[in-house]
Amino acid sequence: MPIEWPSLLSLTSSSMSTSETMSESTPIPEPPALPFIGHVAELDRELPIRSFASLADRYGEIYRLRLPGRTLVVASSHRLVDELCDEKRFQKVPKAALFEIRNGVHDGLFTARLEEPNWGIAHRVLMPAFGPMSIRGMFDEMHEIATQLTMKWARYGPQHPIEVSEDFTRLALDTLALCSMGYRFNSYYTSELHPFVAAMGDFLTESGNRPNRTMPSWFYRNEDVKYWKDIDTLRKTSDEVLQERKNKPSDRKDLLTAMLKGVDPKTGQHMSDSSITDNLITFLIAGHETTSGLLSFAFYELLKHPEAYRKAQEEVDTVIGKGPITVEHMSKLPYIAALMRETLRLDAPISLFSVTPKEDTLLAGKYPIAKDEPAVLFLKKMHTDPAVYGDDANEFKPERMLDEPFNKLPRNAWKPFGNGLRGCIGRPFAWQEATLAIAMLLQNFNFVLDDPSYILSLKQTLTIKPKGFHMRGTLRDGMTPTQLEHRLAGTAMPTEPLNGHALKEPVQPTANGSGKPITILFGSNSGTCEALAQRVASDASRHGFKVSKIDILDTANANLPKGEPVIIITASYEGQPPDNAAHFVSWVENIKDKAALDGVDYAVFGVGHHDWVQTFHRIPKLVDAKLGEVGATRVADIGLTDVGNGDAFADFETWEDDTLWPALKKKYGASDDGADLSQSVGLRVSITSPRTSTLRQDVMEGLVVEARTLTAEGEPVKKHIEIKLPSDQSYRAGDYLAVLPINPEQIVERAMRKFHLPWDSHITIGSDGMTSLPTNTSLPAHSILGAYVELSQPATRRNISTLVEAAKDDKEKEALKKLANECYEEVSAKRISVLDLMEKYESVDLPLGAFLAMLPPMRVRQYSISSSPLWNPSNVTLTFSVLEAPSKSGHGVHVGVASSYLASLAAGDKLHISVRPSHAAFHLPQDVENTPVICVAAGTGLAPFRGFMQERAAMISAGRKLAPALLFFGCRAPGRDDLYADELAEWEKAGAVAVRRAYSRKPEDAAGCKYVQDALRAAEDEITELWRDGAKLFICGSRAVGEGVKEVIVDIAKKEAKRSDGKDVTVEQAGKWWEGLRNTRYATDVFD
Repeated sequence: MPIEWPSLLSLTSSSMSTSETMSESTPIPEPPALPFIGHVAELDRELPIRSFASLADRYGEIYRLRLPGRTLVVASSHRLVDELCDEKRFQKVPKAALFEIRNGVHDGLFTARLEEPNWGIAHRVLMPAFGPMSIRGMFDEMHEIATQLTMKWARYGPQHPIEVSEDFTRLALDTLALCSMGYRFNSYYTSELHPFVAAMGDFLTESGNRPNRTMPSWFYRNEDVKYWKDIDTLRKTSDEVLQERKNKPSDRKDLLTAMLKGVDPKTGQHMSDSSITDNLITFLIAGHETTSGLLSFAFYELLKHPEAYRKAQEEVDTVIGKGPITVEHMSKLPYIAALMRETLRLDAPISLFSVTPKEDTLLAGKYPIAKDEPAVLFLKKMHTDPAVYGDDANEFKPERMLDEPFNKLPRNAWKPFGNGLRGCIGRPFAWQEATLAIAMLLQNFNFVLDDPSYILSLKQTLTIKPKGFHMRGTLRDGMTPTQLEHRLAGTAMPTEPLNGHALKEPVQPTANGSGKPITILFGSNSGTCEALAQRVASDASRHGFKVSKIDILDTANANLPKGEPVIIITASYEGQPPDNAAHFVSWVENIKDKAALDGVDYAVFGVGHHDWVQTFHRIPKLVDAKLGEVGATRVADIGLTDVGNGDAFADFETWEDDTLWPALKKKYGASDDGADLSQSVGLRVSITSPRTSTLRQDVMEGLVVEARTLTAEGEPVKKHIEIKLPSDQSYRAGDYLAVLPINPEQIVERAMRKFHLPWDSHITIGSDGMTSLPTNTSLPAHSILGAYVELSQPATRRNISTLVEAAKDDKEKEALKKLANECYEEVSAKRISVLDLMEKYESVDLPLGAFLAMLPPMRVRQYSISSSPLWNPSNVTLTFSVLEAPSKSGHGVHVGVASSYLASLAAGDKLHISVRPSHAAFHLPQDVENTPVICVAAGTGLAPFRGFMQERAAMISAGRKLAPALLFFGCRAPGRDDLYADELAEWEKAGAVAVRRAYSRKPEDAAGCKYVQDALRAAEDEITELWRDGAKLFICGSRAVGEGVKEVIVDIAKKEAKRSDGKDVTVEQAGKWWEGLRNTRYATDVFD
């Protein structure tokens, strides 16, 4: 049901005139305009809200758009919106799409002019019908429709992707129809929606299109025929409902009864039949889109914020328990009320509305707006005004919307339901409906994102909704749909399902149909832990186990199986869990019952990076400890690996072979089935000729716009690449771009030669077990070797043992045995791959299937984005070093997989990418006018700060006054690798940044500063002053850079403490102070 955005391009206004009374006014800033069309090109027609937000970021709290024959003022700060809410000076007048919607609903409640008598009559008649007692009386019918939704999702099963927005739209539509006029659309029982629904969608779409027509009216005759036919369908359906009620009077206390029987206390009049029809349609239009948007956004935010999810679910469990939900519960769920308010703050389905001045006026005492000129209250930005909500205004924090702080908000700081007399009359109805739906779903399901890497994408029609948002739901408490049906109805629930088994996820087939069950769970952002989980699944049958489940950790939230081993493999990111393990970790952390997990057997393997010293392996260690504390039995000691030092796959296989499988054999008595350890049984490969293709699901296609080298000849190569994003992707300065690379061509060629594969050969892979490779599909051999496996991954001990078995020469067997045992450190240190070893030991005769089975899947690499959306919201740039050096293994040149891939791309090439958000703290402060910024980088660590400074330069060019910014940048020498020197000089001249450089090979050209630490010390007084003014510090570079900056800042802090307070601060105290400021006053992005 596509509905075009009711374009603000069509808002009419009187032309501005300069009056004597406005001679002291300040011009409202506006973008550069084009002849004839003004600012039309500034606006994205598919997602105009993104353009409005970008312009607000650039121009600040107010700007004006000039469109053909009309103007439009957009206000986005609380102080201006508060003023525009003054109904003595400003009024709502239906324009543009709202004016066109009058063709179908005339002077209904949200399209009427204030002076029209029908608006007043309907408003006064209906106010009692939306009172507390009337809304309570609608609860049972709301509960019935919510039950239909809940049962539909239960019957889908835990593996079915739920189309969230679509199903919530059906919920809101059916609830409104039933409660307002006793009509059933039965949306959950038919595949095709009622003709009324299709007509409503098409009517709204065309109402949004009509104001933008540029051709003579005869050109649109077909559209007009359809438009008026849709209006006829809407009105006929509503008239039939009205006449049916009049012919067969009912004692229902719904809105239709209120309109038929109600008397206007002011005029003594009844509502006319036409007005009743107008408002029946109005309720369905206004209510179904907004409530469904609220619910969709609420579940997105809950799934992205596990702590809020846990608190909301705990509140439901405490207040409602396992029994039926009643109307009395609705007022006893303060946390759910808070999360709904916070959702509406950040993601209001109606993100803006407009008013017009009754007379020429000055806004904020200085900005001139003419009588009848539309002024837009841009809620999307006003609701994140740092003056009201602080510097964390963009973060989802329901606690700020609990009753006490909510009631202390400044006037008009939260406006998702509109303003004053023209505010949403149906707010109590929508609030009860949404509260009930959230409570019922959280009571009975645990949800996970269908795609854990999903980042919010918006679809803008009449309202704003998430686009492409899917989740999966697992029934809680081991219930079946039949048991759930009884729970919702409040009847006795059968203790066992009819077949004696709860509904479970379908089990993937394994190579051996028999064996003891084993569950494998992983938490993974980059794919490493998922690949390790696949390793366990592939190995399980050889050790006498059958995989009953392999899935993300979040699917085991409050749902760990008993009586079988549970293998948990998870990473830790800056001390935080992976995206697809956060709900599980939040649950585990908050289990109170010390015997809650009696009967659960588990083992944990953890992945981490030593750069994050304070939080190294925090998550796997926490999970391992907490499970043991609440009754679960640890069946094998925890295994850990450091991806920053060693090789995760080698460490994991050592843990598997030496710890995990021996422990499980001892515990469960399982035995090996004698399968060949060579792994050759895992995959079957046949060579064919048909051509097909396949794509990864977590990345989308981008287009290279430009690629260039940034460094002088003879310097280590650093490059710049500009990429057009997929249409649904957006980003913030400081975010990452995940790139799915392809192995360097020379390595692929080596593998093709080794296995004697013609360059045009295709292979089809078959597997009895689990594999991340595409199966039963013919693909080019060079595509499999290039795009699906990590050819350069260092060989593991198990890999080398496989090569021992496949070697024909006894001397080579012995040499390989040594490498697998006492000389393995050489393999790890020199990063010798399986391919390297096969080329060196020529007698190794390994089947292609065995070779592919031992390689980990290709994983994405993340790069800091080096641009700002204020430069171009559709394009990003990356700044990267090309890794190419003599191979430690002695086999030619070591080429970085991702950097060489990016370096090989040219304009017009396509690649697979996805925007990944950085830590919330690693973005420019919200209050850029008052918060100074200090950035420290070396080499390509400059990348995110180029984006920061590009953004500040755009703001300054639009007339904004910003707090100071200092950039400390280290490189080798001027004119050699001084990245973006010309750009930075321009931005420095504009006042966006002051740059302080350090040159490691020409320190005399940088006032003696060799490294960025030296430049920091040289600017000690500047740094101290900015820090006192509340500056935020950002660091990006190698670990050495991070440690160096810490040392300097701690030293400055010690001196300042001595100077200001006369106190001697120890290094330990200063270090503790520094760590306490992480992600509040400073943020780091450290890499090696």
